[in-house]
Amino acid sequence: MANAFSKLKESVNQHFKGQLISSITALGELTIEVEIKDLVGILKQLRDNDEFLFEQLIDIAGVDYLTYGLDEWATNEASAEGFERGRQEQPKSQWQKARYAVVYHLLSVTLNQRLRVRVFVEEDSMLVPSVVDLWNGANWFEREAFDLFGILFDGHPDLRRLLTDYGFIGHPFRKDFPMIGELEMRYDEEKQQCIYEPVTIEERILVPRVIR
Repeated sequence: MANAFSKLKESVNQHFKGQLISSITALGELTIEVEIKDLVGILKQLRDNDEFLFEQLIDIAGVDYLTYGLDEWATNEASAEGFERGRQEQPKSQWQKARYAVVYHLLSVTLNQRLRVRVFVEEDSMLVPSVVDLWNGANWFEREAFDLFGILFDGHPDLRRLLTDYGFIGHPFRKDFPMIGELEMRYDEEKQQCIYEPVTIEERILVPRVIR
């Protein structure tokens, strides 16, 4: 397996030399980062080239790096402050790249190898080319990423929400989206229909009582 992985890494780096922003090895898996303009062409070669044969798209995942690198709960031992540190203002993230990314998880059944392809998306556009023409299974994956993160896939045949309600406003997986939501629905007896209203729940931080 080690030899096969090394061969894959070498082949990817050589074949796409000049097109890769980065190539990262972690936990025995390879992740490459590419630019949006090169995305579809690279994915097509990864699918069709005999060196790769990534005929199966396992998943498309949206990622929000808004607070990447911050861990407010990191600790090696119990402290006198306990859960109270959840109230403390945390430092700003030092993340320098674009806030959002789309990650493509590929599998070659023929060669028994896996690969991740990551592309960053600028927050002011949120536009990525669709890969439905390469893998039909990308249809619902892209709809899910659009629904939960607000990422738009150019060329998608039917880009609609998939998991949230038809009238839902916002994108739940954005780290700045309130956990209680923004709207609530109830049935109005007078109007005899469902209506949407701003949520009436007061958002607060739960601080469990710790007995030491």
